[in-house]
Amino acid sequence: MSRRMAMIAAAALLAWVGVAHAAPTAADYERSLGLRERWIGLTRNVVWPAQWLPDHRFHYRKTVEGGFRFVVYDAATGSRADAFDHARLAEALRAVTGIAHDPLRLPFEQIAFDGDGAVTMHPEGAGGRVRCDLEAYACAPEQAQARRPRAFGVVRDLSVPADNTPRRSPDGRWEAFADGDRIVLRRTLDGSLRRLADAGSAEAFDDPESIQWSPDSRYLAFYRVVPGTARRVTRVETAPPGGGQPQVRTQLYPKPGDAVDVERPVLVEVDSGRATLVDDALFGKPYRLSPIRWRADGRAFAFDYVRRGHQHVALIEVAADSGVARAIAREDSRSFVDISRPYRHEFDDGRAVLWISERDGWRHLYLHDVVAGGPPRQLTRGEWVVREVLAVDEARRVVWFAASGMDPGRDPYRRHLFRVGLDGGEPVRLTHVDADHDVAVSPDGRWYVDVYSRVDVPPVMELRRADGTLVAEVERGDIDALLAAGWRPPEPFVAKGRDGATDIWGLVVRPRDHDPGKRYPVIENIYAGPHDSFVPGTFWPFGYHSGGDKAIGMQALADLGFIVVQIDGMGTANRSKAFHDVAWKNLGDSGFPDRIAWHRALAARDPSYDITRVGIYGASAGGQSTLGGLLFHPEFYRVGVAWNGCYDNRMDKISWNEQWMGWPVDDSYARASGVENAHRLQGALLLIVGEQDENVDPASTMQVVAALVRAGKDFDLLAIPGGGHAVGRSTGPIGYVHRRQFDFFVRHLLAAQTPRWNTMVDDHP
Repeated sequence: MSRRMAMIAAAALLAWVGVAHAAPTAADYERSLGLRERWIGLTRNVVWPAQWLPDHRFHYRKTVEGGFRFVVYDAATGSRADAFDHARLAEALRAVTGIAHDPLRLPFEQIAFDGDGAVTMHPEGAGGRVRCDLEAYACAPEQAQARRPRAFGVVRDLSVPADNTPRRSPDGRWEAFADGDRIVLRRTLDGSLRRLADAGSAEAFDDPESIQWSPDSRYLAFYRVVPGTARRVTRVETAPPGGGQPQVRTQLYPKPGDAVDVERPVLVEVDSGRATLVDDALFGKPYRLSPIRWRADGRAFAFDYVRRGHQHVALIEVAADSGVARAIAREDSRSFVDISRPYRHEFDDGRAVLWISERDGWRHLYLHDVVAGGPPRQLTRGEWVVREVLAVDEARRVVWFAASGMDPGRDPYRRHLFRVGLDGGEPVRLTHVDADHDVAVSPDGRWYVDVYSRVDVPPVMELRRADGTLVAEVERGDIDALLAAGWRPPEPFVAKGRDGATDIWGLVVRPRDHDPGKRYPVIENIYAGPHDSFVPGTFWPFGYHSGGDKAIGMQALADLGFIVVQIDGMGTANRSKAFHDVAWKNLGDSGFPDRIAWHRALAARDPSYDITRVGIYGASAGGQSTLGGLLFHPEFYRVGVAWNGCYDNRMDKISWNEQWMGWPVDDSYARASGVENAHRLQGALLLIVGEQDENVDPASTMQVVAALVRAGKDFDLLAIPGGGHAVGRSTGPIGYVHRRQFDFFVRHLLAAQTPRWNTMVDDHP
């Protein structure tokens, strides 16, 4: 920036900072931070998506007077009942969590019935999943499967012994287990051992946890593994619970560029003891192989393969009689194949494969005839996307799927239900209300439950037959009391993106006392991760896909005197492949050219929307984008609060970063780095970090701090001892960390004084 431009920018900064605004009071803060509790009590029958049981029943959660209730509905009879005794379950949970729970405020949103008269859930404060017997109403932590951990799915933790329980053959004649680094066979009749003919390098070991027997007991297969880099992140817990000396914590944490475990299947013919190391010409340089799965007739085994760099995935099948591998389905991309989404379904014992591909530029369904060979047959096509395969009815040869973007001029993210025949034909649309539809198909394919809503329309739950005819309206959300209390829905807004042609969608949240004659600073809630889209499409404030708490948090912040927005720019998912590919080796982009164009379009239409005062906040990947907004677009974004960000993609976990930034690590990582570009900072920055973040290495934050110090930059840092990746969600009696974020925006965007918190009486020790 030239000296003249810098002087102009500084003058503009002083001009807007000097504007006086009414300072929010402590009471204003408490109203905002307590918004969720008040809003929960003002709705009735607002439902979460249905989950089917193995029979003709499904269960769901809904709002009731006083909180939430879990319900089971019988599709065959139309009857409903509580899923359990809420009061007894609350008391049973107390023995596990040590916390007294309100029966209508149980600390979980989802449950799973296990078929033995029990439910499992992941309650807050329990440290893991809990199983509760619904006859005795006794709860206990669920026992984790005794398997060796794999950090981010690609590096085994060799400090933990593998589960070497002998794997018995289906006919009971043999057991397979590891003796040292190699798999051996033991005859169950007399205990005699058979050592297999060795194959492979000395530095590799056989993984006993990967052993899979063929159904006819003639073969077994397992993975021989060359171990990857055992990188460990070290953290110091400076203030352990209960006091005492600091504690050192370590975590196996592979990062981009690190060597991963290289797996290669070994096929064993049991009678001869011959072991064949399968030729890896079709699956070399692996990032990950899935667990081995045998065909039911024992003719072959299969596994999924992702090549390092995420530009090629394949379904590999290995013939049992020859050990020869072949790729029966594959996906290639010059950028990335999105492995964060399901991409295959095998049926007819692997003789046909349903495959999701973006080969024509849009995400669609293809059918591979493995027996006949040849190119796959495309089942869906058009400038819209298949979002998810919901069910495959092999007997009726029908696929149920959710899709979005097929309605020109409407929100392209709203999901609708379709079915299509595996033998071809046009897809049949089964939902028509202009809303987002969250659908659950019954296990027998006779019914489906459709929960539809929009940000301005509360959920309606309907039970329908497979042909789409209505059986019953199960629930309809009642928000009359919420409306009477002054609730107002967010406003969808669409504007053209950087290319002047592509529609960019977002939501606008205004203060509930919004005055069109006043001007309000703007704050953007950003999350630009390429693995999804993030602007809520379901009912506000209980948007179960993007998080009701985040939605309420936007309203809480707006009520202090801001307009708060959320936008999906290019580089996020659920649009065309070209829209998504903007993120490739380019996470520093974060869709900012689209976002800024969107902001300018709204400001041109709305005089109250003041884009001379723009702030931004986000967590994790949103934290990276928040810092990036200040560093790369300082003329637009002036104030930022970044939570637990992955500010340098070389410092973060391997799985997320190599997916989008590629491999090998190259200069694209440095170009996107908040560390390398920290010297660009001009605006006001607050960094928030939990020192025990298990998801993003806290060193990512501290390396930004070091770079800012070297550059002589002013900034604020809030480090929370013991805090994890979700730091701040409930810290303190009124949400201390969120209050600090609110304070930062009030001071820097409203140019107002915040309450003198330290002089207030606090009855919390």
